[in-house]
Amino acid sequence: MVFSEVFAGLALWISGGERAGPVGAFLFTGGVITDGVFVLYPLLPWLAYMVLGWSIGNMLMTNRIRRPVRFYSIAGFISIIMFLILRGLNGYGNMVLYRYGSSLVQWLHVSKYPPSLTFSLLELGLMFLLLAVLTRFYENRKALPWNPMIVFGQTPLFFYILHMHLLAAAAKLTGLYKSAGLLETGLATVTVLIVLYPLCIQFLSFKRAHPDSLLRYI
Repeated sequence: MVFSEVFAGLALWISGGERAGPVGAFLFTGGVITDGVFVLYPLLPWLAYMVLGWSIGNMLMTNRIRRPVRFYSIAGFISIIMFLILRGLNGYGNMVLYRYGSSLVQWLHVSKYPPSLTFSLLELGLMFLLLAVLTRFYENRKALPWNPMIVFGQTPLFFYILHMHLLAAAAKLTGLYKSAGLLETGLATVTVLIVLYPLCIQFLSFKRAHPDSLLRYI
């Protein structure tokens, strides 16, 4: 994540154009691979997120993180501070998507495709702070097995793949694709959570019945 901009720039330089070649697009920048094949999530930047999540989960399971609330809080605040510094400097780390003003929208308008360092710091920072709050909340409470936080938290990739196609299909069928506002987005979010909740419960039960399968990564 830290050096993703370096590698993306190198891929563009090697291709000698505004777009990276097939290998560079697949690994670093995303984009057209060949006719009919387009990579939205380049392998290495997004793999870094997965490896980070797996590593932290492994440290929690092996008790190497003894005070998770403190760990999440420190990680979250450091990430947000680094985001503010890099976004404020308006140079490296923004994947060439710079601020053109000081409005909140400009500060938050960071590059996700491909992911910039500022995007990573902002999203991970907010995630760590939210984890700190949720961990504190559940410290002295028993989370039921079918708690939505547990269900969605243990079926993340399954939910993500389904929700993308469900939302896109519904938006196109209703004529709202890329044209709705915040209210419609909020309603769609609540609806898709309700619709996919029972499916995620079924998939989670199947995962628990096969704990050593590759399904644990989904």
